[in-house]
Amino acid sequence: MRLESDRLQFPVLYLTRFATGFGFATLAVLLATYVNQYDPSGLMLGLFTSGFAIAQTVAVVPIAYLGDARDKRNVLVGVLALGVLAYVGFAALDVFSGGEWAFVGVRALQGAAVTGSGLLSLALVGDRSPPEDTAQFIGKANAWRLLAGILGGGVSGVLYDVYGFGVVYSVIVGLLSLAMAGVVLVLAPDTTRVEGFPFRDLAVNARILTLSAFRAPYAVAVTLVRTWVLLYAGVEAVQGGLGFAAVAVSVVYGAERFTNMLCQPYTGRLSDRFGRATFVAAGGGAYGLVALAVPLAPTIGAEVALPSLPALAGAVASLPGVTLVLDANATAGVVDGLLGTPGESFLVLVALNGLLGVADSFREPASMALFADEGSDGDGVASSFGIRELVWRPGSVLAPMVGGVLTTSVGYAAVFYVGGASALVGVALFLGALWYTQGAEALTTW
Repeated sequence: MRLESDRLQFPVLYLTRFATGFGFATLAVLLATYVNQYDPSGLMLGLFTSGFAIAQTVAVVPIAYLGDARDKRNVLVGVLALGVLAYVGFAALDVFSGGEWAFVGVRALQGAAVTGSGLLSLALVGDRSPPEDTAQFIGKANAWRLLAGILGGGVSGVLYDVYGFGVVYSVIVGLLSLAMAGVVLVLAPDTTRVEGFPFRDLAVNARILTLSAFRAPYAVAVTLVRTWVLLYAGVEAVQGGLGFAAVAVSVVYGAERFTNMLCQPYTGRLSDRFGRATFVAAGGGAYGLVALAVPLAPTIGAEVALPSLPALAGAVASLPGVTLVLDANATAGVVDGLLGTPGESFLVLVALNGLLGVADSFREPASMALFADEGSDGDGVASSFGIRELVWRPGSVLAPMVGGVLTTSVGYAAVFYVGGASALVGVALFLGALWYTQGAEALTTW
């Protein structure tokens, strides 16, 4: 049953998404620092990442079950407290010189906390938003998570360089503590209760099976494309990449998150109005087509004859009025020092990755709202999101291995072709299953 809640409750849930995303992005950036510090063996290096992922997978079912069987608000507070414990643990590793296994253990705590917070905050947003506006509210929540991803890496990197681990984790603990206080003081109690084990019924729900037909192959597409766009941008040309400088790669990375963040609140609202299934199919199809174009970035750049970044920056600095503030030669030199001279393909790749963000902004809030709908009528919204999370896992685990084999045996282009094709296959399966189980009219009414 949905609750008509005070609008102040949604900013608290958005803060929860932001705080969790900030911590996740911080460890993504600092992971290389820990690798340098511990110099782990190959197996241990794998555990630095897989320990986090395994804990995420294991945590889904029990946290989702508790969220449906108990007060989601209280379970969310407990999960946020687990997050605080994890980041205090990271700080303690620095103070007490903790070893590799201790780091893996704290990473596992972080994985459970990140998954639990994301799952329960989305469940509460989906449960408490008006049925006709669910995707709009979920889009706003996701926008805050994406903003945290953009800010978390940059801010935490600077704080670490200046102050070390202690200040970085103090900021994250402060954000999570503020989110906990907001949940306790502002969020109304959750009165919904689901008897039994809701995963059992939801696992054979026709609509969830239809969504899963899309989501399973789409997980392969997103994992491959998001990961390999950055590898393609940063790896040296002699190894098949474009050889961009690190700062240039970060610009490519930020383009996808920035456009996704800007668009999701609006695309979510539009999907509520015109049909969420349409937006899932359109977003997935567009993502696949743009992914297929990524290997063509150098060719497109050469055909369009775009200027190099230093030259472009110098030209902008030479514009009337701008010359009063900036020197053209100095500006070109600064840009060259930061980004290097990545060539014509840089702006094309930034644009393509930005388009990937736009495409995914059509799909994500609409898909999440459809999962929320299936659980919000007393069937277990937390468990519905839990199934959504579990369906994603196999593709996200297997895709990097497939991508690695393709890169070494065929080349980077093959990875994007497989990723793009996976997205298009997912859309085809979704449309076929939708037509078979719901009828053709479901594309606009579902």
